[in-house]
Amino acid sequence: MEGILYVLKTSVPWRALPRCFGPATTLHDRFQEWARAGVFDRLWEQCLLVYDREVGIQWTWQSMDGVMTKAPLGGEATGPNPTDRAKSGTKRSLLTDGAGIPLAVAIAPANRNDCKLVEPTLEARRVLPPAVSQHLCMDKGYDFDPVRTVVEAYWFTHHIRSRGEEAMEMERNRKRRAHRWVVERAHAWMNQFRRLLIRWERKVANYLAFVQFACAAIVFRQTL
Repeated sequence: MEGILYVLKTSVPWRALPRCFGPATTLHDRFQEWARAGVFDRLWEQCLLVYDREVGIQWTWQSMDGVMTKAPLGGEATGPNPTDRAKSGTKRSLLTDGAGIPLAVAIAPANRNDCKLVEPTLEARRVLPPAVSQHLCMDKGYDFDPVRTVVEAYWFTHHIRSRGEEAMEMERNRKRRAHRWVVERAHAWMNQFRRLLIRWERKVANYLAFVQFACAAIVFRQTL
């Protein structure tokens, strides 16, 4: 597990792993075995349960946003990145609580519109909320009626604001910050794990396992 975490944080190739972690082929085989078994998914879920007990998940205000990363080797769930001259890329759609704690993630090709990933992301939630009022903050990329229908079906009150509208409102009240900034910070936290900054996994299950491991590490760090 320490060797896999080392790969996640440094993005070193498996074959270049320090020998102190054991044979690289063994670590890679074990990583794929654990990814298929859902070990990293359950680790993230257990970290969320502990965080909720010790700190408390802020269910009232949640945020969703997507980010695109390079995927030079291509593979499953990759596509032409419209912001990178149509080079191969992948998209990571993330749902966070009011403090930026990652609650759910979905992986898709880079050219998949954010609005198409709302339901898959909500379906991927690791922990379900109690019976509380829930608000979901999203940017202008989600400003479509089908998105509102999906969000309302999951018992959320949607807040879809353009960046321009938010900037004007924050100019009037300088102490106000958009609720959505926490999901952007969460993406920045995830990009500190260099294996997620550029996707080298052709299998989407392997990349998703790394994403889940990073989410578990973020939640664990915020619990301390």
